[in-house]
This record gives sequence, structure tokens and C-alpha cells, in this order.
Amino acid sequence: MSMLARTLGRAALQAAATRSLHISTVLREESNYGANRTTCTLIPGDGVGPELVYALQEVFKAANVPVDFESYFLSEINPVLSAKLEDVVGSIQKNKVCIKGILATPDYSNVGDLQTLNMKLRTDLDLYANVVHVRSLPGVKTRHENIDTVIIREQTEGEYSALEHESVPGIVECLKIVTAKKSMRIAKFAFDYATKNNRKKVTAVHKANIMKLGDGLFLKCCEEVSKLYPRIQFEKMIVDNTTMQMVSNPNQFDVMVTPNLYGAIVDNLASGLVGGAGVVAGASYSSEAVVFEPGARHTFAEAVGKNVANPTAMLLCGTKLLRHINLPTYSEVVQNAINKVLNDGKVRTKDLGGQSTTLDFTRAVIANLH
Repeated sequence: MSMLARTLGRAALQAAATRSLHISTVLREESNYGANRTTCTLIPGDGVGPELVYALQEVFKAANVPVDFESYFLSEINPVLSAKLEDVVGSIQKNKVCIKGILATPDYSNVGDLQTLNMKLRTDLDLYANVVHVRSLPGVKTRHENIDTVIIREQTEGEYSALEHESVPGIVECLKIVTAKKSMRIAKFAFDYATKNNRKKVTAVHKANIMKLGDGLFLKCCEEVSKLYPRIQFEKMIVDNTTMQMVSNPNQFDVMVTPNLYGAIVDNLASGLVGGAGVVAGASYSSEAVVFEPGARHTFAEAVGKNVANPTAMLLCGTKLLRHINLPTYSEVVQNAINKVLNDGKVRTKDLGGQSTTLDFTRAVIANLH
């Protein structure tokens, strides 16, 4: 009997070793195909950002991902320890890719500057297109199923231009900047994205019925660009109606293109439809670089050090990074592990109705890397 047990045990170990060898061989071949290792700028961010970034690093290490991180602590609420913005910008320009946690923005600037650190980073790198792919995840029960929407937001002008002043005591004027050049650019990005990813429809979100010149210009640019893509259906929708339609029938949306402020609102609303800020990844694009960060920008400061934050969004940022740098097999391995953990439902963080910790979820993903 003991001999039979030893024989069966040996057979099981050999099978596991063979499977592990096959996986490592496939990943090694991909690594060799991609030649040298890739260096990625890493900004842990504020709040639970460092904890989520640590989870990503542990998963990458366990999967033998050929990516090295060049880490910079960048923070507006902790300026004494923060790296210089120009050093971080230089690193991203050199590496072309970045993983970024969320940066907290104080209500009042320490130096009286109206532009936040986030805005300065986007402006210096010209990260004009923020892309958030909101989709239903396996095993995460929500009111609506099979959501698959991409929200493309122009994020270098609009209400986030930091141009405001108090003309007389008690009266503040805020300038919203809309230009034809940047509106055309984001519209073309949206239609190019739809074409490349076999999407059928682009919806322009606006408030041109009230802001007839500013949003009117944005809408006009979207309409002009749409004529160059006859195979892509184009529709326009007022932003307040958009929010109602999203909570009542989100499946009608495919690709959405928005000005700055509306995009921030729609991103967060859409994230809530599929499970919350902890499960949605995003990316910001310039013509030269990409910054991957969670799609709903919340620092979750009240959870710092409690080991309760959901690392799914940050791990999904990692899978997007791997696809972007042409390491699809690694991306698929990590993505499949995340899906398996979510689908099994045994390890869930508090935001998804469970009691598991950040570390528990990370370990579960690592255990399913095959």
C-alpha cells in the first residue's frame, strides 16, 4: 500500500513539474522574443497606493515578468519627501511606460498654485487621452451584466485648466478652455480606438444645449471627425441624460468620448456599475508615453495600513502594461489568475462582500499563476 502511495505521489509530482516546465518554457520563449528586460517608471501614489503597488510587484515577481521598476515617490500632500516633478517626467519620457498609484490632491495648495501635481504631470507629458475600459468581471455580481464600455476622456483642458480668479470679493470666475485642436485630437483618438478594437459606436457626451460655444465646439469637432469613419455609428448625448442612461441601460454604450470634467464623472459612475473603484483599470496616453493607473481615482486614505484595499484594479493595470510592451503571454497568465480568484469567490476583499485582506487576495492570485 505504501509503495502504491509513493508511486502515485511521484506521478503527481512529475505531472506538476511537467506542467510548470511547460509554462516556464512558454514564458521564457516570450521573454527571449522580447529581448531585454523592460524598465517601467513606478509612482506608488498616496493613500493605499503603495500597498497596491507592492501587490503588483509580488505578482510580477512570482510570474517572472521581465519588467524592472524605476520607483519615484511623488506626492503633493507630502512635498518634503516627494521627488522633483521634472525627474519623474524625465523618467517616464525615457522609459515610455509608467505604473502610477493615485495622487491625493489637497483642497488648498501649500504654495498657492492652482494647478495640482496631477495636472502638471499630464500637461508636461501631454497625456491627453485617458482610457478607462469598464467591463463586468467574472464572479462579481452587480445589477447589470455583460457591461463592456470604453470611456475616452480629454484631460489636458476644459474645466481643469486651473484658470480662476476672484474678480471682486465674493465673486470667483473660472475659465473653461475648449480648443478645436485638442477636441479634434481626442475625437480622432476615440474613432481610431473604435476602429482598431472592432467597436461599432462612438457616443459624444456634451452639454452644448447650455454651453453653446465651449461644448458646442467640442461637439462640432466630434461630428466632423465622425464623417471620416462611415463604418462607425456616431451619436451625441447630453451629459445629464448620459448618467441616467448609464444606470438604467449601460449596455447601450460602446465607446464614449468626453471633455475633461464629464469624463471624470462618467468614469466613476461606470466603475460603480461593475464593482467599484477597486476593480477598474485605466491608462493615460500621449503620443510618446503611457501611464497606467486605476480608472476611478480614489486614494482610499482611510484604509491605509489596514490591509483591506482591493488590488484588482492595480493588477489589471499590470496586465495592460504587459500587453502594451508586447508580452501578451505574461499578461494572459496574470489575467487568468485574477479571473480565477474572482470567479471562485473564496477570496474576496471587503468592497466585494468578503473578509479577505489585500495580502490574501495577492497570495491567491499568485497561487493561480499557471
